[in-house]
Amino acid sequence: MKSTTVCKVFVVGFLTLGVWGCGGGSDLPPLGQVSGIVTLDGQPLEHAQLIFQPENGRPSVGETDSEGNYELVFTGTASGALLGPHKVVITSAVDAFSDETGEGKDRKARPEVLPAKYHSKTTLTAVVEPGSNQIDFPLTSK
Repeated sequence: MKSTTVCKVFVVGFLTLGVWGCGGGSDLPPLGQVSGIVTLDGQPLEHAQLIFQPENGRPSVGETDSEGNYELVFTGTASGALLGPHKVVITSAVDAFSDETGEGKDRKARPEVLPAKYHSKTTLTAVVEPGSNQIDFPLTSK
């Protein structure tokens, strides 16, 4: 059941990525810029995927860097997220390149290190306001 839920998260991510190039910049709804830091037990969580799902509308996605920093993307040309409340999903079980440069053709699946309360049974929420939003997620492994 756990792998089914992780697959659903990947499907949502792929669907979101698939529509990034659609639509023009002038047709965008109001967005808030969202960035922050994700930590796990006080340490930066690298290469985790975040999905901010509003009550109505397109989700925004982001991925943490080696220091746990992320920035949300709404479309291929627009950063940010829709204004208002969001359900937040964070998963560490994303594919990673098998070499350090990230240019290799071999990708390997990474195991999920986060408890289900952050992904398949998420309890995380966030409210996106107009302007710049710093939304940090200090996660715990318990």
